[in-house]
Amino acid sequence: AGDSFDYALNGDVLHLAMVDAMGHGLDAATMATVAIGAYRHARRISIELSEIYLFMDRAVAEQFAPDRFVTAQMMRLDTDTGRLQWVNAGHPAPMLVRGHRVIGRLDSPTTLPVGFGGAQPQVSEVALEPGDRILCFTDGLIEEHESGQEQFGEEQLIDWVNQLEETDREVRAVARDLSLTLKRARGEVTSDDATLVLVEWRG
Repeated sequence: AGDSFDYALNGDVLHLAMVDAMGHGLDAATMATVAIGAYRHARRISIELSEIYLFMDRAVAEQFAPDRFVTAQMMRLDTDTGRLQWVNAGHPAPMLVRGHRVIGRLDSPTTLPVGFGGAQPQVSEVALEPGDRILCFTDGLIEEHESGQEQFGEEQLIDWVNQLEETDREVRAVARDLSLTLKRARGEVTSDDATLVLVEWRG
């Protein structure tokens, strides 16, 4: 549907983007494709993260109605030093996992979703430690709920991540098991698109 992500490893820089286009049908998928295409183009011409947002924003605004939007998060990780930079455009904040526990959210100043003509965003930065993991996700992971029930919420997501991380498994196994856990918690049925990406920096 409207969820998508993209990554590339160029030399010692890992690029990562996650987007969530409004809606759930073909229109949302088309909008996500435009946003990711604009991101890839901007990334390849090596402009700064804040400028990448402006590039994506313009592409979505030119192709879709004024009330259509895409939330987005773009990151750059220096794989030599562990320096992580990111910008947030109305997207859920990623979680930082250290020592097999979620120690907090990577909160940052946020700008309007892509397509709404927001101001050039501020770039945030954190120094990772070897073994740190970053969990990026779309709101479908935390906002979905069974009919008439409360949303699953971030606290429940954090509890699941902490339980899975206790087993000290490699990053792909944790991501896969977290996905299966979330699916089981929804009774094997989902009404919203939900995406997660887990990144580990080993130093």
